[in-house]
Amino acid sequence: MSAWVETYKTPKGKIRHKVRWTLGGRGARPRYAGTFPRKADANARAAWIRSELAAMRVPDLRLIEPDRVSANTLTEVAQRWRASRIDVAEGTVKTYTTNLNRIRPVLGTTAVDELAWEDVQPLVNKLHEEDHLDRESIRKTKSTLAQVLDFAEVVPNPAKDKRVKLPYEEPDQIDPPTADHIEAPLRLVPSKYVLPVLWLDWSAHRVTAGVDKVTVGDWDAARGRVRARAATTKTRLAHWREIPPELAEAIDRTLLPRDDRDLAAPLFPGVKSDALRTAIAKACRATGTPLWSPHDLKHRRISLLHAQGKSWAEIAELVGNRSAKLLADTYTHVLMDERELDYGSIIAERLGAPGETVLA
Repeated sequence: MSAWVETYKTPKGKIRHKVRWTLGGRGARPRYAGTFPRKADANARAAWIRSELAAMRVPDLRLIEPDRVSANTLTEVAQRWRASRIDVAEGTVKTYTTNLNRIRPVLGTTAVDELAWEDVQPLVNKLHEEDHLDRESIRKTKSTLAQVLDFAEVVPNPAKDKRVKLPYEEPDQIDPPTADHIEAPLRLVPSKYVLPVLWLDWSAHRVTAGVDKVTVGDWDAARGRVRARAATTKTRLAHWREIPPELAEAIDRTLLPRDDRDLAAPLFPGVKSDALRTAIAKACRATGTPLWSPHDLKHRRISLLHAQGKSWAEIAELVGNRSAKLLADTYTHVLMDERELDYGSIIAERLGAPGETVLA
């Protein structure tokens, strides 16, 4: 039985003194007894712990700090952390909320300073064995927990401890759709979805940025290119993407005359990402084609660019990714074919020849 003081530096560079104690010997799990900016206060707390142990009593911090536990439980700290995250997008907020809802039932009533890696591992095990989450979802949940504990200046952070192990999972083999598998459903989807699919196939954009958030003001008819604004991309990188002439001409003839255009209007009116996914899935089933999603077009485009001899740095610039290494690690796939879609034939068949009005 003993009590001691651990001195450490917080992520913000502040010096803190943490009091720890145990009831047993070397193998006993250390317990938490408070953190102090002044070492004298930490030494005083450690001395009190030792006096309690000497008197054969188990130290009860509620006797001297009755509000400490309720104010610093993981649930309370997570709420304060969540309120502080005004710097993230709405989609990230939803991810954080989902992850915290997974964490609270297991660790929510525990004081953050009492958490150890031995508490985090059971959370990981539960998410894997009972909730049947995949490895990536568990990793993101653990990352959210780590951010909450960093916010609380818990050092060392138990959620970052290397002894916490994620479940083993065989990596999925990603098979981007072939040109035939894309062209067949495009003959059946409602015509308003044809141009968004071709645009996603060429640009490698995520569907929300490439369809939901792209506007008429992002269309540069003179140069045949579309802009991805920084506010709409996951990487917060703005970039332009030039498109094939036949696709550029088809997009331009869906719009009003230049002087009458509303720059804030959607470039693809009446098209939303969820409805696009549903339409593609229905057309795939109807044609007996293997199911693919708009995001699979991103895999296909990056794989095509790689097969065409583009460097990873060039590809990263074209598709708006920050990390060329991430692309190399994630998006090198073996394509069943390397054929580009026949944009001209698809547009002519579904939307009419150049000069004709494109109907939604």
